[in-house]
Amino acid sequence: MQQSPTSLSLLDGPLPTRLKLAACWASLTFCYLYGDYFGLYKPGKLQRMLDGAGPMGPASEASLLFVALLLVVPGLMVFLTLTLPAWLVRWLSIGLALFYAAFVAITMPGAWWFYLAYSSIEIVLCLVIMRMAWVWPRARPA
Repeated sequence: MQQSPTSLSLLDGPLPTRLKLAACWASLTFCYLYGDYFGLYKPGKLQRMLDGAGPMGPASEASLLFVALLLVVPGLMVFLTLTLPAWLVRWLSIGLALFYAAFVAITMPGAWWFYLAYSSIEIVLCLVIMRMAWVWPRARPA
């Protein structure tokens, strides 16, 4: 008797910690990008931008550089997680995820519902990153 494809167990080996962390950093980056994109639909937002308002006060080279660096780091962490030494990735992931979770939490009060939803997901992703990095499996001594 032939088994149906749905009755077979799927083989699914464990993913390396680096790969799981890189996927979390990628997901976090997408949430930031989509949250900012949907923020453009708030009434008056585009007009305020045209009038010179930036993400954190008046638009200036310095403020836009700060925001650019703030948003580029999670995207770079996708690459860095896969290439830097494990000990450095671990500590960068813990430190940066803690920073980003705190930063997002500070910006949440008074935000629209869509932004609160994205922010909540971003904080959960940061907590997942911190936890994964903290409990990174260690090699047993020979």
